[in-house]
Amino acid sequence: MSRYTGPVCRLCRREGDKLFLKGERCYTDKCAVGRRAKSMAPGQHGASAKKPKEYGTQLREKQKAKRIYGLHETQFKNIFRRAEKREGMAGVNLLVLLELRLDNIIYKMGMAESRKEARQLVTHRHFTVNGKKANIPSMTLKLNDVIALDESSRSLEKIKDLIANLDNRTTVKWLDVDRTNVSAKIVSVPTRDDIDFPFREHLIVELYSK
Repeated sequence: MSRYTGPVCRLCRREGDKLFLKGERCYTDKCAVGRRAKSMAPGQHGASAKKPKEYGTQLREKQKAKRIYGLHETQFKNIFRRAEKREGMAGVNLLVLLELRLDNIIYKMGMAESRKEARQLVTHRHFTVNGKKANIPSMTLKLNDVIALDESSRSLEKIKDLIANLDNRTTVKWLDVDRTNVSAKIVSVPTRDDIDFPFREHLIVELYSK
């Protein structure tokens, strides 16, 4: 199945919550979720949508997580299977693995306005991991890995704009971000408390356990 290329604000309305898929726009009055009732799904029957049952609630939570991180169904399910095999709670392991994706880390260090933009930057080889160019957004990083902007990319206007806005972006405590050199080091593995979006990961576990 191809990646969704339609209006992403429609996805937020479908999930009834802000998924922060359009960067800065999501924090302004232009956000579609802010301008419409949260419970109103897109489409002509959105206002009359029925309250979901147990399966529907679990499905929506999985769709929400999948859309926030920009994954296909197969990608998301494969990550969940990896999470199941790890020690600890499968739901928390799932969120940690999603957070440790390279595209998400580029976004978290402030070098992209959205995860979609971060994926594009990685695909175009603008970043290195431990000194080597990386072009796989789904790469799972680990403790002490160092992510840095490739020197050859610094002269690009888009990159210059992103660097200029670095000081205005809030980073996460498990990343040690060097704004001067435009790099970041993973100083600790993210915990459940470090993930700011209010996921109900137990619903995802219940869905895949059926």
